[in-house]
Amino acid sequence: MVVTRSEAVSVLTWIVVAPVTRTIRGIPTEVFLDTEHGVDVPCAASFDNLQPIRKVFLTERIGSLPLPRREICRALAALADC
Repeated sequence: MVVTRSEAVSVLTWIVVAPVTRTIRGIPTEVFLDTEHGVDVPCAASFDNLQPIRKVFLTERIGSLPLPRREICRALAALADC
């Protein structure tokens, strides 16, 4: 899942992502995803494992997030113990 703010993606070479995994632990630093988000199977974006990647490695969009932004902010707050 791309975490970098949308306005910055077009001008950056590196962006921050939260890896998506089929392992769902149900912890506060995860954002749950399922078919309504465009993924084939239930999975979770892991905010405990944020990492920078080169934007050119992203070649195909597999889904979109109709999630309220508060779900992503909640996971980021849990990551930082805010």
